Amino acid sequence: MKVIEAPLFKFCPMCGHPMVTKRPQDDVRVRELCEACGYIHYVNPIPVVGTVPVCGDRVLLCKRAIEPQKGKWTLPAGFMEAHETLLEGALRETREETGTEAKGGQLFTVIDVPYASQIHFFFLAEITQLPTNPGPETIEQKLFAENEIPWDKISFTTVRTTLEHFFEDRHQGSFMLHQYRLDD
Repeated sequence: MKVIEAPLFKFCPMCGHPMVTKRPQDDVRVRELCEACGYIHYVNPIPVVGTVPVCGDRVLLCKRAIEPQKGKWTLPAGFMEAHETLLEGALRETREETGTEAKGGQLFTVIDVPYASQIHFFFLAEITQLPTNPGPETIEQKLFAENEIPWDKISFTTVRTTLEHFFEDRHQGSFMLHQYRLDD
């Protein structure tokens, strides 16, 4: 699997001096650093937060209006913002992409995606009806029963796996936390 690299700094964001790539003293990894002011650029994982919005016995999916995976179905999710909790970010992303307020529930899946430097967090959520005003990132949205899910048109492996766990847990009558690592 090809690792998705973060962009490299050419110049220090603190002092403007050229950055170098080497292992800082007392560190275990090679990093970008500034030899003039000592700034070290750490590349940390990006949290992706979202929900499994449930209305009765159906799940709300959004058809993506943007790349990547434009035109495919997804759960409402996106990058967490500064100064919000995981759940606050998941509910914000749901509101932005669907145009509706969801009531947040339990953390449902935690998926490490190391090749993309991401961690995906999905929460169970409740909605009361099909939203009518999706956001600009959504072409179309629809409530799907399990037998109607367009499995061959699901956008991301993390979304597919979260949906599979949702329906498995629903059949068993209880929802548990699922944590795993995605290597492809």
